[in-house]
Amino acid sequence: MGILSTSIGRKVAMALSAFFLMFFLLQHLTINVLSVFSPEIFNEVSHFMGTNPLVQFVLQPILIFAVVFHFIMGFILELRNKKANGKSYAKNNGAANSTWMSRNMIWSGVTILAFIALHFIDFWFPEINTKFIQGDWTGVIEGQEGFRYHEELVHKFTNPVRVGAYIFAFVFLGLHLAHGFTSAFQSMGGNAGRKKIFQNIGKAYSIIIPLGFIFIALYHHLNH
Repeated sequence: MGILSTSIGRKVAMALSAFFLMFFLLQHLTINVLSVFSPEIFNEVSHFMGTNPLVQFVLQPILIFAVVFHFIMGFILELRNKKANGKSYAKNNGAANSTWMSRNMIWSGVTILAFIALHFIDFWFPEINTKFIQGDWTGVIEGQEGFRYHEELVHKFTNPVRVGAYIFAFVFLGLHLAHGFTSAFQSMGGNAGRKKIFQNIGKAYSIIIPLGFIFIALYHHLNH
C-alpha cells in the first residue's frame, strides 16, 4: 500500500491528516467566533461556505476522508504497536511515558469521535437534508428576514445538557491536541532542537482552540 506499508509511513500519513484537521479547526473557530461579534457577517460567511461548489464538493469530502482516515489510522497504529512491543503508538520511551495525555491518546480520540457524531447530528445532517434532499440552497427560512445560520446555531446551545457535552468534548480535544501537535511534528522529522518551540506552539494551540469553542457555546447559551 505504498506509504502505509511501513511504520514510519503510517506515522507520516497520520501526521499529515493531523495537520489538515488542525488547520480546519483554526478555520472553523475563526468563522464561528463571528457569530458572537457579528451575526450578520457570520451569516454571510456561512452562506458562502455552504453554497460554494469548491467547499461543498471538493473540500468537504476531503475533510470527511481526513477525519475517517485519522481515526482509523490511529486505531491501527495503536493495535500494531501494542502487538509489537506492548506499547501504544502515543507513548514515548523513558520519562515521556509519564504524561497522561500520551498514555490516553486513543481514549481522548474516542471521546472526540463521539463528539463529532453529535456535531454531525446537530449541524451537518440537517444541512445535508436541507440542501441535497429538500433542494433548498437559499439559506433562508420562509417568512423570516436574513439567513438562518446564526439562529440555528444559537438554538442548538439553549439546551444546557448539550452545552455541557460540547464543553466536555472540547476539554478532551485540548488534551488530544496538546500531545498530538508535538507528535505530528516529530513524525515529520522535527529535530530535538526545535522540540521546545513545537511544544510551546502546541500548548498555545491546544488551549486557544478549545477555549474559543467553549466561549462560543457558553456565550450563546447565556445570551439566547
